Amino acid sequence: MTIDSDVLRSAVTRRNFLRAAGTGGLMLASASALAACGGVQTSGGGAADSSTLKIGYVSPQTGPVAAFGETDDFVLGKVRDAVKDGLDVGGKKYQVQIIVKDSQSSPQQAAAAANELISGENVDLMLASSTPESVNPVSDACEAAGVPCISTIVPWQAWYYGRGAKPGDQAAYTYTYHFSFGVENFANTYLDMWPQVPTNKKVGVLWPNDADGNAIRQALGPLLQKGGYTIVDPGAFEDATNDFSSQIGLFKAQNCEIVNTFALPPDFATFWKQAAQQGFTPKIMQAAKTGLFPSQVEALGDLGPGIASAALWHKAYPYTSSLTGLSSQDIASQYEAASSKQWTEILGSAFALFDVAAAALKATPNPTDKKALAQAISTLKVDTPLGPLDWTKGPVKNVVTTAIPGAQWVKAAGGKYPLDLVLTENIDDKSIPVQAKLRPYAEARA
Repeated sequence: MTIDSDVLRSAVTRRNFLRAAGTGGLMLASASALAACGGVQTSGGGAADSSTLKIGYVSPQTGPVAAFGETDDFVLGKVRDAVKDGLDVGGKKYQVQIIVKDSQSSPQQAAAAANELISGENVDLMLASSTPESVNPVSDACEAAGVPCISTIVPWQAWYYGRGAKPGDQAAYTYTYHFSFGVENFANTYLDMWPQVPTNKKVGVLWPNDADGNAIRQALGPLLQKGGYTIVDPGAFEDATNDFSSQIGLFKAQNCEIVNTFALPPDFATFWKQAAQQGFTPKIMQAAKTGLFPSQVEALGDLGPGIASAALWHKAYPYTSSLTGLSSQDIASQYEAASSKQWTEILGSAFALFDVAAAALKATPNPTDKKALAQAISTLKVDTPLGPLDWTKGPVKNVVTTAIPGAQWVKAAGGKYPLDLVLTENIDDKSIPVQAKLRPYAEARA
């Protein structure tokens, strides 16, 4: 079953997504800092000559969602290598300067950073990544100033409707463009993956009393019910809850064979350990936030293997970065060699952001003409590690959706790292390989 955008819009109001814009927007927040170095040029001010293109990049380098920048130093190093000889645009060679600003995981600081890049640096193109509190204020500043902006890693509805677009508005913005998954992609993934394990279709939901949890309750819940699942909801819980006995008791009493959670990783760890202590083991444990980074699953010890997830990107994707020429497998292996860390799902979107930027600049006869550059993005087609992105297909003029195929964490069969993430379904992109069938949690954990 595939959920289309019209169905989703009927389930999710603008108000719900305005709430979602105040947090990580269905994404994980955890701790790690983005290094804004690795060959990234920073500017002390002053106008560049006409043969230099300035790209501003705003991301959370510090603060509660800084983990999304964990791979950026590596990515930006590869990007710098790819553009070190400049870009050929309309028969002219342009040098490329990337100016990085820290959003500090704060909407106010993100807006300030964007305005510094717009007014102080006069950037030709803005890029923004990772969660609404970084991306949405940057996009709004660019729209107001008439500066082209490309962003990613925010559910597209939270970016589009959360900034003020009305349902039915197919072209709300002139200068700002976005590629990312949507809430409907979560629904598509779950409804395609869960039937691989026979269950009674009772889903115990652990949705917190925060912007993410409230938006999910309003949006995803109805889509799962439409797909034939019964939602058992004990009610919203507060972040940093340390006792989940009542929720576990309800899930046990209702015989919930699936649990879905958007809890922050520390809260999920508390819940999952208490569930094990109280003898509750669902057939499917679907964790939307915990599982984005391998370290989070490893931190759960022997309770980690078997947890189901949805992948933003995977090293098995059959796609290549058009700017750097690196395949998905190349990206993962080179990152591991450079960092001594296991690859993470953020890599694909980070490379894709610069693939889109380079393609947009090349598609514009005069890349310093901001209006022409924005228009070029609106019809852009570009190959990325996430797959081909095509802004002519919608769901709205400013957005391209990306797949989040189902996946499951399993014990690695040898190798340097203890866990592997295996892909279990591909309903939103049949080119993505399915590596294994989803197994019941207890079986996969063994």
